[in-house]
Amino acid sequence: MSTGAILLTVCLVYLVVVLAIGVLAYRRTGSSSEEYFLGGRSARTVVVFMALLGTNVTPFVIMGIPGLAYHHGVGVFGLNASIVALGIPWTFYAIGFPAWKAARRLGAITPAELFSERLASPALGGLLFVAFVVYTLPYVVTSVLGVGIAVSILTHDVVSFELAAALILVVTIGYTAVGGMKATMWTNVFQGAVFLGLVVVAFFAIAHGLGGFGAATRAVREAVPELLSKGDRPMFAPGAWASWGLAISLTVIAFPHMMVRLFAARDVTALKNSCRLYPPVLVLLWLPAVMFGVWGAAAIPGLEGRASDAIFPLLVQEYLGPVLQGVTLAAVLAAVMSTIDAQFLTLGSMLSRDVVRRLAPRIDDRHEVAWGRVFVLLLAVATYGVVLWRPASIFGIASFSFSGYVMLVPTMWGALHWRRATALGAIASVLVGNAVLLATMALPTPLLGLLPVAWGLMAAIVAFVVGSWLTRPPAPAVIERALGPERGST
Repeated sequence: MSTGAILLTVCLVYLVVVLAIGVLAYRRTGSSSEEYFLGGRSARTVVVFMALLGTNVTPFVIMGIPGLAYHHGVGVFGLNASIVALGIPWTFYAIGFPAWKAARRLGAITPAELFSERLASPALGGLLFVAFVVYTLPYVVTSVLGVGIAVSILTHDVVSFELAAALILVVTIGYTAVGGMKATMWTNVFQGAVFLGLVVVAFFAIAHGLGGFGAATRAVREAVPELLSKGDRPMFAPGAWASWGLAISLTVIAFPHMMVRLFAARDVTALKNSCRLYPPVLVLLWLPAVMFGVWGAAAIPGLEGRASDAIFPLLVQEYLGPVLQGVTLAAVLAAVMSTIDAQFLTLGSMLSRDVVRRLAPRIDDRHEVAWGRVFVLLLAVATYGVVLWRPASIFGIASFSFSGYVMLVPTMWGALHWRRATALGAIASVLVGNAVLLATMALPTPLLGLLPVAWGLMAAIVAFVVGSWLTRPPAPAVIERALGPERGST
C-alpha cells in the first residue's frame, strides 16, 4: 500500500469506531433532556477522567505548545505543566465539587442555569451564555485549525486544509447530535487512549529518528542553545509568568464543557479519583509536547511566527513511518473531536436551557433537544468561517479564550462559597472584568509587567464584592435550595 492509502485506511478505521460508539450511545440514551445533555449523571471514574482529559487535551497541547517551545524553549514546560498539574485539580475540588453538589440539588444541566438559579437571576444566565459562546468559539477554532494543518501536511495536501476542517466538523456534529453526552463521553475514553498512546510512542520514535535523546539534545545545543535555558525572555519575567500561571490554572474550571463533564459524574468517588489522576497524566503529556518543539527547532529550522504550529506533524512526517503517521492523524482527530463535541453539546444545551426555555417555559424535552442540535449546526458554520480566516496562531487564539474564561471565575467561586453573593455583583463582575481585560489587551506593553488577565481578574473580584455588598442577596430559601442549610443552623 502507498503511504497515502495507509494514512487514509487508519483514519477511516478510527472514524468508523467513533461513529459506532456514537450509535451505541444513542441506543442507550433516554429521551429526556437530562439524559441527552448529561448522560443521566451516571459516569464513573474512568469515563469521568477520560472525558475531562480528552476534553482538555486539544491541538493547543500537541501543536500549540510545540509551536511555542519552538521559539521559547524548555521554559515553556515550567510556564505551563507544573502549574496546570496542580492548579487544575485544585479548582476541580474548590469549585467543581460544590458546583456538582449544587447542580444536583437544583437539577441544573448547564453552568449558566446553575448560577442563574443560585442567584435567582435569569439575566445572569443570559449574560453567562453570551460570555461562554464568545470565548468558546475561538477555542473551537484552535482545534479545527490543528486538524487542518496536520492533515494537509501529512497527506501532502491531497486532503486540503479546508476539506479536512470541514470533514472534522461534519463527523463530530454527526455523533454528537445523535448520541448526546453519552456519545461524547464514551468516545472520549477511546479518543483519550489513542491520544495518550500516540504521544508516548511518538516521543520515543522521534527521539530515535534524531539519533536518541542525547543526540537530539546535542543538536539543539549546537544550533539553538538558547532554547535549553529559560533566559530573559519577556514571557518568563516574574509578572508575566505569574499572570499566565494564574490564567492557565483557573481557566479550565470555567470551560463550560469541563464543568458539565463534572456535573455528569455519578458520585464523589469519581470526582476525587479524577483529581488524583490528573497531575501525573498532564505532566506525561506536556513534557513530550515541549520537547517536540525544542527538538524541531534544530531538526527543521526556519519556521516563523504561527508557521511553527506545524512542527509536530512535520517531525512525524520526517521521522515516523506511514502507519504511525496514520495513527498520528487519528490522535490529532481524537484530540480535536474529544473537545469540540463537548463544546458544541454544552453550548447547545445552554441555548436550550438558558434561552429557549426562559422564553418558552412550556417547551417539552424533545423540542428542547432539537433547539440544541440546530444551534450546534450554526456554531459549526461560524467556526468554519473563522478557521478559513485564521486570525492568529493556535496559542494566540487560545490565550484570548483562556483569559476571557478567567473573568467568570469570581462569580463561580463567590456564588458557591459566599452566601452574601448577589446577582448584581455577579453581573458587575463579568462586565467589569471583561472591560478591563479588553482595555489592557489594547495596551502596547503589559501594565506593570502583569498580563491583561491579571488586571481583569482583580477588577472582576472587586466588582463582585462591591456589587454584592451594595445589593440584597436572594431569599434564604433560594440560597438553601442551592447550597444546603448554613453550617450551625438547625
